[in-house]
Amino acid sequence: MTARDVQKVIRSRGSKAKAAKSAWFFRTKKGEYGYGDKFAGLTVPEQRAIARTFRDLPLSEIAKLLASAVHEDRFTALEILVMRYESSASSAERKNLAKFYLQLRSRINNWDLVDTSAPYILGHYLFDKDKKVLIKLAQSANIWERRIAIVATQYFINKGRYVETLALAKILLKDKNDLVQKATGWMLREVGKKDVNVLEEFLTKNAARMSRTTLRYAIERFPETKRKKYLARF
Repeated sequence: MTARDVQKVIRSRGSKAKAAKSAWFFRTKKGEYGYGDKFAGLTVPEQRAIARTFRDLPLSEIAKLLASAVHEDRFTALEILVMRYESSASSAERKNLAKFYLQLRSRINNWDLVDTSAPYILGHYLFDKDKKVLIKLAQSANIWERRIAIVATQYFINKGRYVETLALAKILLKDKNDLVQKATGWMLREVGKKDVNVLEEFLTKNAARMSRTTLRYAIERFPETKRKKYLARF
């Protein structure tokens, strides 16, 4: 079982029409965030089905998939890694998988790659451990590392803990990148779904300082009158 075996299946099930649509959707033109990304043309369910077939792929081969210029290779690799992590009963193995994830984070270079992996590997692993690595990632010049940091906290939110999300959101309040702004607002909205009072307390202190995109995402579930109240601060 090798990376090449996975790639053969991905290529055999690809669609030129879907590939063209994905290239447009993920903004691959020069100057756009996905510039240079290549697509085979598979849906997310198709990629996850392939990942289940190859869930025992060795880490060395997963690394080869992550090194690929083809987006679906990297997405499938991350899905395999998540499955491996979630099925592991060993704390030592989970530590190794989280370390592997961080070491190869330069290949987690699009928003869907971040979102399908960060909460389930990094978020889970760091839940009861030191969170300094998230601060470091949030302060990175790399937009995908900043998105990894905030999205990883979705696992914490689901467990009813918000302190890390709020701390990282403060770091990212004035982030200039749209994809980081959206992710930050999304995580704040998730906090609000669990405890709207926590979200409103944060917004009372910080709404006027955050990007409009972040604020819009954070208050998306609020009643219209309340949304207008917060947006009027700009």
